Amino acid sequence: MLPFSQAADNNKDPILEVLRDHFTAPGELLEIGAGTGQHAVWLAPRLPHLGWTPSEQPDYLEALLPRLAAEPADNLRPAIGLRVQDQAAWPAGPFDYVLTVNTFHIMSRDQVTCCIDQACRRLAPGGRFAVYGPFRYGGRPTTDSNRLFDDSLRARDPAMGLRDQEWVVARFADHGRALLGDHAMPANNRVLVFG
Repeated sequence: MLPFSQAADNNKDPILEVLRDHFTAPGELLEIGAGTGQHAVWLAPRLPHLGWTPSEQPDYLEALLPRLAAEPADNLRPAIGLRVQDQAAWPAGPFDYVLTVNTFHIMSRDQVTCCIDQACRRLAPGGRFAVYGPFRYGGRPTTDSNRLFDDSLRARDPAMGLRDQEWVVARFADHGRALLGDHAMPANNRVLVFG
């Protein structure tokens, strides 16, 4: 039986709508932290103008590869192993688009900074980077459920936790990338789109 994430199943339609608005021109996409592969196999065929490369930490590729094999798509590229802090592991690119879903709150701040830095170095001029997940605004979670989630993450590992939207925006600004959209999603999540 293939690994399954209910959250990934729940948010695929809203994510698709945002990507259809922002990832419009043909190009190559790198997905960072593809997890179970549910987004890759569902979104890629609905965005046939994108060449979709899923990536995941090498230790978790075993959970990703069976789904990609079971649900192939013409524009779905082979998955790659990628640790965001390992500069040598990053594909050369350039990529026109980068997508990451529910990763920034699991990564440490240093890993998030490294992810943004390395991805922006490989993002084509005019390229776009979309980040899905829960964020804090003004240093605070937006809802009680997000506060409890943030507390649970930090209890599990102090390096984890919801990132401040303003801090994320500033990290992209360091690379000359501006916030193009901040979209409300179900379950108190957001999609931030940079370009």
